[in-house]
Order: sequence, then C-alpha cells, then structure tokens
Amino acid sequence: MTNKKSQKKPLNKAIALSGAGLQMGLTIYLGFLLGKWLDKVFELNYLTETITLLAIFLAMYALIKQANKINE
Repeated sequence: MTNKKSQKKPLNKAIALSGAGLQMGLTIYLGFLLGKWLDKVFELNYLTETITLLAIFLAMYALIKQANKINE
C-alpha cells in the first residue's frame, strides 16, 4: 500500500506543475496587452515594457510560491 502511495506523490507534483508554463505565459501576455493598452490610452511609450517586466516578475513569484507549496 505504501508503494502505490509513493508512486502517486511524484505524479501529483508533476500534474500540479504541468500548467505552470501556461500560467506564466498567460500572465506575461496579459501584462503585455495591458501595457500596450495603457500606452495607447495615456499616449506614452514606456508602459508596455514596464508592465510586461512587472508581469514577468509576478509570474516568477507565483511559480516559486506554487512550487514551494507543492514541496511541503
């Protein structure tokens, strides 16, 4: 019985992290779209890069937090 339980644990971790790439990509893309929209609304030229960079940091933070939660 413990053999089956130990086999399922790595599989569950893999399943839990399988959507991490999609989540990161979606967060970064939505940040890019938000920055592009804000650039157009406020007629500025730097918000796209700034918001995209913040979205990258947010996606990395979320991934690290999710990985730490799974490994506990």
